[in-house]
Amino acid sequence: MITLTQLEYVVAVDEFRHFATAADKCFVTQPTLSMQIKKLEDDLGVIIFDRSRQPVVPTDIGYKLIEQARTVLASAQRIKEIINEEKQEVAGSLKIGIIPTLAPYLLPIFIGDYIRRYPGVQVEVEELISEEIIRRLKHDTLDVGVFVTPYHDDKIVEQPVFYEEMMIYAHPDHELLKKKDIETQDIATPELWMLGDGHCFRDQVVNLCEMRGTQHKNLPFDFESNSLETLMKIVDREGGFTLIPELATLYMTEEKKKQVRSFTVSKPLREVSVIYSRHFTKQKLIDLLCEDIRQVVPPGMLKKERGKIVEWKKIR
Repeated sequence: MITLTQLEYVVAVDEFRHFATAADKCFVTQPTLSMQIKKLEDDLGVIIFDRSRQPVVPTDIGYKLIEQARTVLASAQRIKEIINEEKQEVAGSLKIGIIPTLAPYLLPIFIGDYIRRYPGVQVEVEELISEEIIRRLKHDTLDVGVFVTPYHDDKIVEQPVFYEEMMIYAHPDHELLKKKDIETQDIATPELWMLGDGHCFRDQVVNLCEMRGTQHKNLPFDFESNSLETLMKIVDREGGFTLIPELATLYMTEEKKKQVRSFTVSKPLREVSVIYSRHFTKQKLIDLLCEDIRQVVPPGMLKKERGKIVEWKKIR
């Protein structure tokens, strides 16, 4: 008989590609985990993992079985959710991944209240780049992501929660601050400081100004950061400008806000969503998360019609 414990062990080995690490994460000894997986393979008459390779990898049939195991485990988890809903309890665990261009600005204004409002929910939050959030959602090692959409993946559910402007942050002496009207073509210059590869905000900036390989030529040194805060400090010191999300301006002093400008003609927006995989079960916790986020952002950010959404992911 196949047990849920065996399926949990199989999924853990697939995630970590190492039996000892998987056993540690499952809080069992490696011999126990290995024995249960071997028993499952014997009962099914198939080999799930190719142990001759390091790291271990699933066999062809193993991939199919692991995918089904994830679905079965998600369905089993749903039983607990049904009981909680019947009792009208908000309880369980929620593992949240959030991208770096949202984390420092959004987390502080909602996560503390969320935890205090729902003490029965065990919350874990991790800052991750976009593609890592997607990978972990599909492997069920993450429950939900706070993420920029649209992503164009039929295995991912997107619940938009707000729309924030992409805004200009410039050195106090920069010519952009003197312009009455600023259009998107005005930022397609080599004076633009940008985030490094892997950040969806970088891809949005590139798509916005249709820039390919022209940045850095007029800058004092070649630098791509993983932090918007770092970029803003470099702008202050070295000149040039960068683009920032609207939420970042909520933390600024009035003096710093003098270095911020909006686009005049068509305001570029990024759509921020709560995302999860299609077989995800914690719908009540997701809905409450969306509601709490909408309550803390400025009301104007709830309006999609105030600008045009800038995409970052190419449709394949």
